This record gives sequence, C-alpha cells and structure tokens, in this order.
Amino acid sequence: MIKELNLRVLPEEAANEQTLRRAVCRETGEENDKIRALHVLKRAIDARQRVIYVNLTVRIFINEEPDREEFQDIAYGDVSKKKAVVVAGAGPAGLFAALRLIELGLRPVVIERGKDVHERKKDIARISRAHIVDPESNYAFGEGGAGAYSDGKLYTRSRKRGSVERILRIFCRHGADTAILSDTHPHIGTDKLPRIIENMRRQIIASGGEVHFGACMEKPVIENGEVTGLQTRDGQVFTGPVILATGHSARDVYRWFDRQHIPIEPKGFAAGIRLEHPQALIDHIRYRRPEGRGDCLPPAEYRFATQVNDRGVYSFCMCPGGFVIPAASAPEQVVVNGMSPAARNSPWANAGMVVEIRPEDLSMGRLEAFPDAGLPFDKSSPLALMYFQEQMEQACRQHGGMTQRAPAQRMTDFMRRKNSSDLPASSYTPGLTASPLHFWMPTCIADRLREGFRRFDATSRGFLSCEAAMIGVETRTSSPVRIPRDPKTLQHVTLRGLFPCGEGAGYAGGIVSAAIDGEACAERAFEITG
Repeated sequence: MIKELNLRVLPEEAANEQTLRRAVCRETGEENDKIRALHVLKRAIDARQRVIYVNLTVRIFINEEPDREEFQDIAYGDVSKKKAVVVAGAGPAGLFAALRLIELGLRPVVIERGKDVHERKKDIARISRAHIVDPESNYAFGEGGAGAYSDGKLYTRSRKRGSVERILRIFCRHGADTAILSDTHPHIGTDKLPRIIENMRRQIIASGGEVHFGACMEKPVIENGEVTGLQTRDGQVFTGPVILATGHSARDVYRWFDRQHIPIEPKGFAAGIRLEHPQALIDHIRYRRPEGRGDCLPPAEYRFATQVNDRGVYSFCMCPGGFVIPAASAPEQVVVNGMSPAARNSPWANAGMVVEIRPEDLSMGRLEAFPDAGLPFDKSSPLALMYFQEQMEQACRQHGGMTQRAPAQRMTDFMRRKNSSDLPASSYTPGLTASPLHFWMPTCIADRLREGFRRFDATSRGFLSCEAAMIGVETRTSSPVRIPRDPKTLQHVTLRGLFPCGEGAGYAGGIVSAAIDGEACAERAFEITG
C-alpha cells in the first residue's frame, strides 16, 4: 500500500530518516518494520511563530517496495543525420532547447561565445585574483550561462509556462540531487552545477548534436526575411533555424538589432546593490532563537518586497551561507552578484536589494544619467535602459578605484547619509572600497532603498544593522531589452526562423524559467522544421 501524508513536525524530527520514521509511525499507527520506504515529496520550513515547524508531504510504502526509478527516464536518440537547428548560447535556455530538440528528433548545433565550464572557471578566478575580466569568458559568458557560477537556485514562479517539475527531473537525470524535487526553494549549488552542465553537453554530443565553444555570433543569416542560419565572428556559417538564447548580458546582440533597425523594445529591470550580513545575524532574526539555527535548521533565508513611490523595492537572489562575486562582463565595469555552494556554509548571507526601473523613468526625466560616463544616452532609443545600466556599472568601477574592487558602505551609514570610516569583513574577494553610495547613486534608487530598509527592519528587527555592508552595484537582474516575438509561433515579429529565447530576449527570469522557455522554443522550431 502507498499512502501520502502531510506532516507538521519539529526540525529535530525532520533531521534524519530515523526520527522522521518515528513521526510517521506516530501519525499513521503503522509499525516501523512495515514501512519499507518513505519519500519526502515536499519540504518547507515554517518560522512564522516562535515554535518552528517543518511542513512535509511524505509518500510511505507499507509492505510494498518502491519503484527503483525516482524519475522517469528520457529517450535521447541518435540525431546525427537529422535536420539541424542552431542554438546560440549554452545557458539554461540553450541547453534545455538542445536537449528538447534531440527528444523531438532534430540535431542541435550549439554555438557558445565563451569556454566550457572547466576552462571558464580559470578566467573567473582571474577576476578576483588579478582583477582581469575576459570579455568572452566570465560569470555571464560561457557554458552554463550566468547561473553556472552564480548559485544554481531553481526557485521560480513561472508555473503557467511549462512543467517546473519536468525541468527539475531533467536536472536530476544529469546528476542533480533528488532533494531538489521536494525542497520549496530548490538549490543545486555553484560547486555542483558545473558537473551537471557538463553531463548535459556530453548527452548532446553523444546523441549526434554539436557544441562549439569560442564561437561568438556575428549576425543571423537572413534570406528574403527569413533567418536561415548564423554567422560567427570568424566567418563560420551554421545553417538552420536559430534559437537565440544569448543571455541578458549580450549587449552586442542588442546593438546589432538596433543598427539593422530590426524591432526591439526597452524592458524594465531593477537595479541597486548587494547587501551582505553575517549569516548568524540573519539566523537570529528569522528563527528568533538565542542559539540561532542550531544543528537541525538550514541557514535562514529572507524575502522582502514593498512599494515605494509607485516602484517595487525588493530582495533578489538571496544567498544564505554564500558569497558576493564580481559579475562584470567587460573590463570597464564593476557588477556584483551572489552565489552559494551546495552546503551553504559560509559565514555570510547576501541578497540583491533592488528598485524597479521602467522605460518611462528615463523618457520622463525621473532617472538621472551619469554624464561623465562617456556613453551614448539617447533616451528615445530602445537601448536607453541598457545605456543607463552600463553607465551605472562604469560609475561603480570609478568609485571602487578603477579595478574590480567594489564601492561599499555600512548599511547604517547609508541610512544616515554618512561616509563609512571602515567596513565590515566581507566575502567579496577582490576587495571593498569605502564609498558614499548615498551620494553618487541615482537618488530615485537610493531614496527608495532607504525607505524600503526602514520597512523591512520594522518587520524583522535587527535587519538594519551596522554589521551589514551595501556593495555596489547590482544591475543584471534581468534584460533591459526585449526582442519581440509572436506569442503563438515564438518567432521574431518580422524575422521568420528566429526564435528569441530566455532571459536575453526578455522572456525569463532565472534558470528554470529560461529552461522552460528554451523547451518551448525548441517545440516551435520543430513545427517549422520537423
């Protein structure tokens, strides 16, 4: 007999299978030896009250052995002699598009401007150690995309656009821990995700697909209003419909569309800073226990959101037990992001704290530009928000000291509009430079952050802390440009055979939603190819 049971237990009872079995037996009245196995289907921590509970959905097998397969296998056949579809970008949208093409009987040809995950890791290390940013191999560009070395969180709200569970199961098939199938906020970890990405690439090649590294897209090949392939910077041409999954930092792609007067449009994004606290402080605030999380609770997370002067102010990509990382994709920028290893065992917690920015904020003069940045700033251009994003990143580098050191300020000093004479210890390895963020950041961002922090502290006392460092700047929350497409065919509104896809095209906001969009674009490409 198989039963599913909803349980509400103490963290100590959920800590291991032995104690959980006792809780199941108590709830069901079954004897322990009759329960052959139990599978946790859903797990969520409820820390809203003084007594903390873990809410579980458990499948129990009574006098019955479980199926050995924890997730359904997928048949990836030989597509070496099938029709080709070109996939520009090997991030989650591109990789999942390629795998779905194989399922559908098409041959994916993946073009990636950066390096494979192992070679890419060396270039990422050079950013911290030598302050050298390779514009083709960094946290944004390379196999696995922006998520490969910046956390691997799989939480998404995009359930209406495809099967989240399907995406998680494909991750498991390629080596992810099956715990991601049950956790409320599934997370693979930066130290684990590269191996999974490598397994996906091996599957693509084993099935007869192709993966080309160091192959940067120059332009689509267009014949009579239809995209028939893709040309790289070194002159290679790859033939077939094109799934454009180049990521939210591929600004050269947006510029090409703009120069060719091919329709693109500005899209709102969010900008702000990365806020870093001691993890022990966040544990104390969220769990409200003198001993913090103890041995049975994970590092505490938080999520905040409010509206200040008609714009959202919210936390983004919260990384418990994590690190702040340098995420620039060009030498003249300083950009920060966050990541956590699978164990989430660093002494720091960080999150993006950002303010919503809309296209009309520039056109109506609500958003100040940086006049000394030396970049074009045509407010009527579809690239206007991208220009602003670039200017923030260049200004951040100037205030950090013209290296990958990041400008930073104690949270309490920012609130008082006061310079910080010193800074707390930080996980950001290139180093921090004390800087008056309150002075040089756009006032429409700084003022909203200040009010947002007051409100967040009102509900979580102690959050507004002198031990917290604000580190600038967080700008790569999403693409500032959308490449418009037909909602039914998912092809570009004027170019047949081109499928704008994922975060870079403005249709996703994280690993899982990008993967879902990649699969959807693969299915539409199959309809015109297969």
